[in-house]
Amino acid sequence: MNVKKKSKNIYRCRECGHISPKWIGKCPDCGQWDTFAEETVLSSGRKPGHAHGPGPEPIPINAIDVRDSDRISTGIREFDRVLGGGVVPGSLVLIGGDPGIGKSTLLLQVLHGMAVSGRTVLYVSGEESVRQIRMRSIRLSAESSGILVVSEIDVDAIIEMASKHRPDALVIDSIQTLFSPDVPSAPGSVSQVREATMKLMLMAKHTGVPTFLIGHVTKGGAIAGPRVMEHIVDTVLYFEGDGNHVFRILRAVKNRFGSTNEIGVFEMKEEGLCEVANPSAVFLSERAANAPGSVVTACMEGTRPILVEIQALISTSGYATPRRTVLGLDYNRVSLLVAVMEKKLGLNISGLDVFMNVAGGVKIVEPAVDLGIVSAIASSFLDKPVPDGMLMLGEVGLTGEVRGISHLASRISEVRKMGFSGCIVPKSSAKEVKKENGIDLIGIARLAELIEILF
Repeated sequence: MNVKKKSKNIYRCRECGHISPKWIGKCPDCGQWDTFAEETVLSSGRKPGHAHGPGPEPIPINAIDVRDSDRISTGIREFDRVLGGGVVPGSLVLIGGDPGIGKSTLLLQVLHGMAVSGRTVLYVSGEESVRQIRMRSIRLSAESSGILVVSEIDVDAIIEMASKHRPDALVIDSIQTLFSPDVPSAPGSVSQVREATMKLMLMAKHTGVPTFLIGHVTKGGAIAGPRVMEHIVDTVLYFEGDGNHVFRILRAVKNRFGSTNEIGVFEMKEEGLCEVANPSAVFLSERAANAPGSVVTACMEGTRPILVEIQALISTSGYATPRRTVLGLDYNRVSLLVAVMEKKLGLNISGLDVFMNVAGGVKIVEPAVDLGIVSAIASSFLDKPVPDGMLMLGEVGLTGEVRGISHLASRISEVRKMGFSGCIVPKSSAKEVKKENGIDLIGIARLAELIEILF
């Protein structure tokens, strides 16, 4: 018996997937403007609860065999670290990032690392021809007979291809280019992206083929398409970095098979992305000695402490309203600390231009680097360098107090490895940390103590 299909038009938000029967200017869910697009939905008229046939039988949870050894190593330690130790069979991983940041380059290198170990992998591109992929593989030295490449956008054809070749890993570049004949809308629409993701998720779970999806990001930095796509996948990774710098950071914002506190650091070179085993040494390699306004602090990227250089420049303003230019730090946090310094330390900074930068293109948002920011501003204002070998850690409150921070022991351990001789830390946290060999820990409770010690 044929079921007559009915069609109707709806409007769906491209950002969050909210459905409206008519076009509206502002989405009531995500608050974005002019994001509703018209779509045609087919209804089969099937009643809810209709049986589609026998489903799988439930089994006891303690009867399921799970081993960590089942993870697949990609040969790239930084990538495996972010995933939690390797690729889990049957997992669906979504990787987002700005255009040109290196998503396709990274995954082609990942597939090459798996192919070198004797595995067969499949790279599906909806944006490049197989000839273009070949040219890129030559530049990256990622050539192997185990890497199968194809240019295809039909998701059903891709699933059939994966079922035929049974690869050990599948990469889709990108999910926004896929097209499902079952959905009457253009590729890249919310319905197409969600339908393609669902089909690939079912394929990955049934066949055990780990699947990587490359996703474009919006102007706001979120992965384009409905937020429900991030709920479907097992792992969501963001590839971050400034196009003007060579360093890239791979960060997990969701991971069902590991921690979201791990990051991977890469350096973009002519031959592709290279792992950075010691990020602290790289970020501090070009630091000028005894330069006013230059301070080293330790930030936590996941569970890994990284030493970075914070630079400040205080200069006379040529405008009625002084400028505040901040790169790599929270602008509001810097403004707050400038106000605290003026009120509690008596430094007249409000009428001066303040420029701040984190060397290497790193972005820091945690308040544990407040003392480093204050020290850099004071050093540039007084035109006096911070004592050589000294590092600052601590959060600053509005009343000028220095508050305790987390992971202090890990940060101090990294400070010792990098050859620093002294570290100014919150007095409340200094008691909880064992004295490190070669490190002089100085505990302070007020900002005034910091200025007395440094200058």
